[in-house]
Amino acid sequence: MSRAAHDSGAADAALVEGLVIAHRRRRYTVRLEDGELVECVLRGRRTIVACGDRVRVAGVAGGGAIAEVVPRSTLFYRSDAFNEKLIAANVTQVVGVVAPGIGVDLELVDRWIVAAEAEGCRFVLVANKADEPGFTGLLARLERIAKLGYSVVAMAAKHDAAPLAPLLAGERTALIGQSGMGKSTILNAVVPGANARTAEVSEALAAGRHTTSESTLYPLDRAIDAGWIVDSPGLKAFGLAHVAAEALAGAFVEIRPLIGRCRFRDCRHDREPGCAVQEAVARGQIAAHRVALLHRLVKEGEARRAAAR
Repeated sequence: MSRAAHDSGAADAALVEGLVIAHRRRRYTVRLEDGELVECVLRGRRTIVACGDRVRVAGVAGGGAIAEVVPRSTLFYRSDAFNEKLIAANVTQVVGVVAPGIGVDLELVDRWIVAAEAEGCRFVLVANKADEPGFTGLLARLERIAKLGYSVVAMAAKHDAAPLAPLLAGERTALIGQSGMGKSTILNAVVPGANARTAEVSEALAAGRHTTSESTLYPLDRAIDAGWIVDSPGLKAFGLAHVAAEALAGAFVEIRPLIGRCRFRDCRHDREPGCAVQEAVARGQIAAHRVALLHRLVKEGEARRAAAR
């Protein structure tokens, strides 16, 4: 074996594996297998890392450097024509949160659903703050989500999070929602010691200075296999420009069974004759607003590709 090959093998052997549990800009906190928290930087500028990623870390002075990202099962993120925002990697489900008293954008909820479906993740919608005025009206608005087959969990997290707990067990969850919907209250209710954990991560991430990380991962129990939940900042928009046009239709659960049934193979499900999707809309089997969203998402993807040229 050459000296160079020997040195390379020694370097690989020195790598230790861990789980990314927090990040802010290009600084990351990695939980090693023994539970130690290590503040890390990225070794390569082209590497992208999210909470939930399993990574291999090389030791450097005062911390570590992420050298490799273990292949992911999923990557949940949002994008528009110019920017991408990673939320979490290796998630198995997405939990969206809405509440009364704050303008609930149902198209935003639909976008969360499409993003989850595009990654093969289960989607659950929490209707929080059941004890506040306007909750009954909110549930009525959410009936169309339930009719698509998605779980809508009604709860008042500041009093009782029991309705959600069984849906989190054993899952790797991304928790998303607009600001003010009660995500932090839910997190503190379902993760014992979440406040203390936030302080511990902040110390590792910012050398003792208090900071709000872009995303933070919380194990549901001491054993990571019991599941975890990633909390992220409030979302006012959710672009899906990264999802390929041919994959978008399949991310709409009610459109998926009709794929391949249109007269034309390259049907855009718009004004083409013999479109199975538009025929289903005419029969009232598919909501027109969902098909309109599909068209908007396709155009957003086209704008992204045009900007990249």
